[in-house]
Amino acid sequence: MTKQEYIEQPGSAYADEAALPPPPMHRIATNATNHESILDEAIDAEARADGPQIAIGGGEKGSDPGPPPNGGFVAWLQVAGSFFLFFNCWGTVNTFGVFQTYYENNPHWTESPSNISWIGSVQAFLLLLVGVFTGPIYDAGYFRYLIITGAILIPLGFQMTSLCHAYWQTMLAQGITIGLGSACIFVPSVAILPQYFTTKKALANGIAAAGSSVGGVVYPIVFRELLPQIGFGWATRVLGFMSLATLWFSVFTMKPRYLPQGRRKMFDWAAFREIPYLCFSLGMVFAFIGFYGPIYYIQSYALAKHITTSNLAFYLLPMLNAASVFGRVFPNFIADYIGPLNVLIPCALITGVLAFYWIGVTNLAGAVLFALLYGFFSGGFVSLPAVAITTLTDDMEKLGTRLGQCFFVSAFGLLCGTPVSGAILDSSGGWLGVQLFSGFSILLATAFMVTARVSRQGWSLKTRT
Repeated sequence: MTKQEYIEQPGSAYADEAALPPPPMHRIATNATNHESILDEAIDAEARADGPQIAIGGGEKGSDPGPPPNGGFVAWLQVAGSFFLFFNCWGTVNTFGVFQTYYENNPHWTESPSNISWIGSVQAFLLLLVGVFTGPIYDAGYFRYLIITGAILIPLGFQMTSLCHAYWQTMLAQGITIGLGSACIFVPSVAILPQYFTTKKALANGIAAAGSSVGGVVYPIVFRELLPQIGFGWATRVLGFMSLATLWFSVFTMKPRYLPQGRRKMFDWAAFREIPYLCFSLGMVFAFIGFYGPIYYIQSYALAKHITTSNLAFYLLPMLNAASVFGRVFPNFIADYIGPLNVLIPCALITGVLAFYWIGVTNLAGAVLFALLYGFFSGGFVSLPAVAITTLTDDMEKLGTRLGQCFFVSAFGLLCGTPVSGAILDSSGGWLGVQLFSGFSILLATAFMVTARVSRQGWSLKTRT
């Protein structure tokens, strides 16, 4: 098979295969349409080696490109591209803790911790909420439109944040602009990988999702180190330049193997009549209600309790995110053998227990241990849900819609979780309520996930789910 047979084709009939017109998705900008040259050699090599099983770039709508390759240069290149999408969507969400601490201690800011946390909550809320739109858009074949839009909005949001001097300005720039950009790239980052992987699907998704933890390590450290040297404005702009470079790597290297057979509904209401899917979606709501409390407030807690100095307290969040890298790859490797729900449920249970362990943290050693353990076991909340939804979905052409609407429901958990924690902190003046709120929310999420698993496959622990 020749390279031309591998390059995507429009869905209409065609007479001259030697002069195929480019698909509409590639007419955004001249520099974006030239990205195919990066993959030319790989496409040629895999075309000669594997025959007709890979149709890079989308292929004809409704065509069958054959089984996923489960490896090869192009397939793993999609994992690398997805890694940097996670790096810039969930990575920026995981970074907000360092901005929370900066805003709380900035004499020019008079907002309460609860009000400040709304910025990060809105950013995370939009990341998931807009999935109800980006899922069907992805299913309609506009993969590249989505990631290019995100690659513009996220750097723009950082640049605008660097110029902000008021709360409402920061909400618009950091909360809404970056949140919308993140939403555009999140569903594509998880939905494209099943086109390339089946037997290694969870591992591939875990490696990609590790990008969010790496982003949560790199962005805060860069911001922290540059802040005293060049000030808030330029430190934030540097983050914007980093996001610009890494996002456009994904733009130039990622391509779907095939296009779906037409447009999909905004909602697949029938999915919510399936008990496993409904319970899993509710579980994700409560998981996100409790999940981000420790991430947003671990630095403030360490300072308030005089556990350590401000310099050492800062590194608790990067430590947590660094541990989460391993918590997203290793459990996903196991999930390929025993099933994603069978791994996610124990991780959720241990994460809930660790939220209660947070109550007893009174010294630096305990804080470091909590950060490392919480980061590792909570890593599955980002890397495993998309794979779990795949196992709860029989029609893969509805995957984008089902992912999007599950994240839409989950978004309300993200929206209210940390502001409620902040309100509890403001009203009580102590941390016990925040810690109990996180712990019980995550344990309730675990109960819903167990219900989803049992209703899908029963009680047998030998069943891969």
